[in-house]
Amino acid sequence: MASSRIISHSQPNLHRQSSPFDSVKPLPSLNLNLHPKRHRNLRIRASLNDTSHSVELRTSPVSAVSNDVVSKDPHALPRPLSSNQLSSAVSDGSGLRVAYQGVQGAYSESAAQKAYPNCEAVPCEQFDTAFEVNIFVTLSRILFICTFSSVERWLVDRAVLPIENSLGGSIHRNYDLLLRHRLHIVGEVKYAVHHCLMANHGVKLENLKRVLSHPQALAQCENTLTGLGLVREAVDDTAGAAKHVAFHKLQDAGAVASSAAAEIYGLNILAQDIQDDSDNITRFLVLAREPILPGTDRPFKTSIVFSLEEGPGILFKALAVFALRQINLSKIESRPLRKQPLRTSDDNNNRYFDYLFYVDFEASMADQNAQNALRHLMEFATFLRVLGSYPLDTSMA
Repeated sequence: MASSRIISHSQPNLHRQSSPFDSVKPLPSLNLNLHPKRHRNLRIRASLNDTSHSVELRTSPVSAVSNDVVSKDPHALPRPLSSNQLSSAVSDGSGLRVAYQGVQGAYSESAAQKAYPNCEAVPCEQFDTAFEVNIFVTLSRILFICTFSSVERWLVDRAVLPIENSLGGSIHRNYDLLLRHRLHIVGEVKYAVHHCLMANHGVKLENLKRVLSHPQALAQCENTLTGLGLVREAVDDTAGAAKHVAFHKLQDAGAVASSAAAEIYGLNILAQDIQDDSDNITRFLVLAREPILPGTDRPFKTSIVFSLEEGPGILFKALAVFALRQINLSKIESRPLRKQPLRTSDDNNNRYFDYLFYVDFEASMADQNAQNALRHLMEFATFLRVLGSYPLDTSMA
């Protein structure tokens, strides 16, 4: 039996181990000098180690601190939320700051507001550089504010992350981010996406030569855009495309975005519901610093990632641990290992891709059956990590 290791934040007796991404060279680190008394409008100065750029911003602390003494009593530290607490105490999002990718009017903002209707939605330019930076910078290599780091550094309470679309499929780069960061999945949100083609006022459909939007949105409107003969230009997010068209007063370009984005940026909607399929659903994950305590009082989903040793039938054996226990698998996604993607066979020196497998299964980690399945999986896995166990979104989006 191959040596195995498991990372599970829902089991107190299991210790966290390193992941296959731990050896990846990090982006330049961010240095923050914080005033210890946490005054309102705190001035933060940040700079990247290998650049001369720096940024200053003001922030309001979540809560005031009466003195400089911080209790180290473990009983005084916050405990993970239970699923019941998550559904009642913060179900409307009152007092929560929720980060989302994009600018105001993005679909991710709508997903955040669906998850927590009364939350403060915090825009973040992109997820890609979430590893070290958490403020606005503009460099050739590092372009955007980071949603993951905003949660990790306690600037926000939650984040929403798009993970798959019913038309465009999985958003692969976001799977990599799930593994590279120590945030936990605490929920999911399904959101119905309705794309609109928009342009500046006075611009007619026949005047358009190109259209800007996120690559996923462009793919979801493939038939419509092909029929119009428009050149497609990919940008970082849908609402950002609308903002760009409006800000630069483009006369030959339109944007694919939400009706909310058209209203915010003063654009005229030329066509509505231009997606190829009316049932266009995007699934978002809700991320937090701490996991929730899973329950069995409602349908739950658990997300894991693992790697396997090479051998005939190993993947079949790994997935069979769920079938043997009547646990339904709702999603399987494979991603090549980024540090060492190729594996050499001992027999004839052939080289094969080495994969990580992301699996969602419909069971709670509070269920003994699910725990037994993961113990069984450890017999074949060289690496295993529980990303989160959380309530299913059973709404119709």
